[in-house]
Amino acid sequence: MGRHVVGTVAELPPGSRKLITLENRPVGLFNVNGTFYALRNTCPHQGAPLCVGTVTGMTLPSAPGEYIYGRQGEIVRCPWHGWEFDLTTGKSIYDPHKCLVKTYEVAVEQEEEAESAAEVEVETYPVEVESGWVIIYM
Repeated sequence: MGRHVVGTVAELPPGSRKLITLENRPVGLFNVNGTFYALRNTCPHQGAPLCVGTVTGMTLPSAPGEYIYGRQGEIVRCPWHGWEFDLTTGKSIYDPHKCLVKTYEVAVEQEEEAESAAEVEVETYPVEVESGWVIIYM
């Protein structure tokens, strides 16, 4: 399993996303209400760049004639054909048992842990960081 430092928590405020390529795979990293989720940036329907789609919510189960909207910021809609997926699980809204998008483990680590694991040599300058690093495991 590869370990990839992809940025700091401060770079991805709640409601934001970051599109990256890790191990030659397109990945979308999302901050959903302060929790990070990563999924493959490929719609299983016809290969569209899923993670550039609209992030929205959905109607929830309710009584007849009653419409309850919820889960705002947890659903991504494919930009090509409108297929919707749960960002927190990768499962399709329409058929969650058969259709899903690959998800990846995401962790937030303190700066020292992430820096010691990074294999990149860069010139460094003294900085002050208030939050940790976002790490994706593949």
